Amino acid sequence: MAILSKRIISQVSRTYYQKYGARPCFVDLAGKIMGAKDELAMLTNMRRKRNYALQESINLGEAYVFFPVPIVGACMVGLENERMVHGGLIGGEVVIADKSDAFYDDSIAYMISHGISRTRAVNILKRLPKWPEQRMREASKFLEKTFYQISGWTPDLMKENRLKIMQAAQINQAIRAQRGKNEQALYAFEKERALLANIRAGDRKGARRILNEMLATIYMSSPKLAVLRARVVELMSCLTRAAIEDNPLMEPLIERNHAWTEKLVAAKDFETLSQVLMAALDDFIEGIYLHGFNRSNAKVRKALEFISENFMKTITLNIVADHVGLSSSRLAHVVKQFTGRTITQIIHEVRVRNAQRLLVQTSKSCTEIAYDVGFGDQSYFIKHFKRISGSTPARYRRHAV
Repeated sequence: MAILSKRIISQVSRTYYQKYGARPCFVDLAGKIMGAKDELAMLTNMRRKRNYALQESINLGEAYVFFPVPIVGACMVGLENERMVHGGLIGGEVVIADKSDAFYDDSIAYMISHGISRTRAVNILKRLPKWPEQRMREASKFLEKTFYQISGWTPDLMKENRLKIMQAAQINQAIRAQRGKNEQALYAFEKERALLANIRAGDRKGARRILNEMLATIYMSSPKLAVLRARVVELMSCLTRAAIEDNPLMEPLIERNHAWTEKLVAAKDFETLSQVLMAALDDFIEGIYLHGFNRSNAKVRKALEFISENFMKTITLNIVADHVGLSSSRLAHVVKQFTGRTITQIIHEVRVRNAQRLLVQTSKSCTEIAYDVGFGDQSYFIKHFKRISGSTPARYRRHAV
C-alpha cells in the first residue's frame, strides 16, 4: 500500500467523513486493515470475507456491499490503477437499521462462534453507527467516486468488467423479454435501420441498446458459435451496405468493416464476440461521423481526412491548407461551401467526438482526455465540449453508458 500517498489517504478520508461522518479504512490484498483500529479483526474469517469482497469489487467493476456479520454491513472499493490492483478501501462497518431488531441475537451469536466474547460483541454493535441499507449503498458509490477523482488512478480493468456485465445483463434481459412474448428468433429489417439511425445521430447509448437486443435475437436463433459469428459478420456487412446506399461517399467504411470482420471471426466465445462487436459499433459511429460530410470535392475530402488522422496534434487552417495544396483563404471557402462548417469548427467537432469515445471507453481523467484529443488546456476543452454536446464531460460520462 506504499503507493498510496499520505495526501490521497488524508483527502479521501476527510471528504468521506465530511459527507457521511465515518472514516474509511485501507486494506491490503490479504484483507488486513492498514493503519487503523480494527474491532472485527478477531473474527476468524474476517480477512477471508474482506479478500472476497475485494475480488468481487474488481470483478463487478464497482463498489461491493457485503455483510461481515449479520446486520453489520460494509462496502469495499477495489483500488486499481492501469490494471494493477493495490488493495481496497472499506467505508467502515455500520449496523443496518432496518435489520438490527430482527437479527440482533443472530449477530451476537455469530461473533461469539467466531472468536469474540459476548461482552465485546455487544459493545461493538453499540459503538457502530446505524444506517439504513440504502444510505450505505449510496455511501459506497460516493467513496468509489471520491477515491478515483482524488487519486487520478485509472481503473481500466474495473471499467472493462463493468461494461461486460452491463452488456450481458442487457442481452439476457432482451432474451427473456423475447421468450416471454414468444417472438420468432429473427430480427426485423427495421431494427437495422433503427440501429443505423442511432449510429448516424452519434447516440452510442441508444445504439448499444438496440444492438444488444439484436444480439439476443441472434443468440436465440442458434447458440452455436460458428453460426453466431456468421450472423454478426452479416450484421456488420448489412450496416456498412446500408450506410453506403444512403451515401456512396461513405465507401471508406468498407475497409473498417474488413478489419473488424477479422476480429469477429477470431472471437473464441459469445462474450468475446459481443465485446468485439461493441468496439466495432463505436468505431462505426466514428466512421459515419467522419465520412458523413459532403465530400464530393477532392480537396475537401483530403482536408477532412487529414483532420481525422491528425486531430490530436497542433492543427490550424494554414497547416491543413499546406497539406492539400490550397491557399488558406481558398480552402476556408470550399470547406465552408461543401460542409457548412469552418475548418476550426470541424477540428473542434472531431476532437469532441473522440473525447466522447474516450470518456465512455476509458477511465482517463478529463484533463488527460483533453490533451489526448488535442485541446491545449482543460477549460478550453470543457468550453467546446459543452457547446457541441450540450453537456460537460463529467456529466456526459455519467450518463453515456
